[in-house]
Amino acid sequence: MTRVVVTGASGFIGRHLCPRLRGTGHDVFETNSRFGDVGEEGTWRKIPSADAVVHLAGKTFVPDSWRDPAAFIRCNLLGTVAALDYCRAHQARMVYLSSYLYGNPQSLPIPETAPLVATNPYALSKQLAEEACRFYARSYGVATTILRPFNIYGPGQSEAFLLPCIIRQVREGKTVSVKDLAPKRDYVHVDDLVDAIARCVDPQPRPGVFNIGSGRSHSVGELIEIVQRIQKTNLPVVATGERRQDEIMDTVADVSQARSVLGWEPRRMLAEGIASLLGEPRGTARASDPAGARV
Repeated sequence: MTRVVVTGASGFIGRHLCPRLRGTGHDVFETNSRFGDVGEEGTWRKIPSADAVVHLAGKTFVPDSWRDPAAFIRCNLLGTVAALDYCRAHQARMVYLSSYLYGNPQSLPIPETAPLVATNPYALSKQLAEEACRFYARSYGVATTILRPFNIYGPGQSEAFLLPCIIRQVREGKTVSVKDLAPKRDYVHVDDLVDAIARCVDPQPRPGVFNIGSGRSHSVGELIEIVQRIQKTNLPVVATGERRQDEIMDTVADVSQARSVLGWEPRRMLAEGIASLLGEPRGTARASDPAGARV
């Protein structure tokens, strides 16, 4: 049995991860913002000794990072350093959940060796936290695994994110309004991400950096098409034409490293995942559907 500390346990990913870890026999100690500030040493003194830390805690919403970049850097960088210091003191392994950090990619699919480009303060805070992980691994011998998930979706995600927002609008039965139909993203289901994290918690350390994605990309317009097809609606779609500064137009994860080292595969195709969010049985939206292959 592995003793695991999960920070940010009450967040979107943590709510899926903790039951999975317990269900496979791990002893899980959960922390969240009510437990204490993850960047404060005193918070970590209250946590019992463990074999591994899965560090999920941090600020995540990109628009908020533009309004208060210092808060994101304090939380995401200093919180990670505090987690690494705990690992150093307890000889624990670190599993750090990073983010997409590649900016506008030079080619697709994107390998982990691609240049890192912080296009917003949130990405900057995650890039700096990765550097801290590498420093502690190199200088203190902390066994560290860094996961870079692409666009995560799944049950319980806030409607501040694109896919839940689209689903809400389709269910309301009026008009689907978005800013831009063109940008494409690689969407990975939270269950697949949890599976990757669980593999890294295993007693054998798996150091390295790993992309976690589906290996294919889908546009905003295709997301709307899939949701409408499953819901059997044909609502008008309005795009305001607003494009964000430095918008990234396409992302596709090269997941061959995770496949070969972690033995991990993305299992849930986007159309199937959306069908499950809409309360449809698995397989209702087939992976062979044209939009299901692209969103």
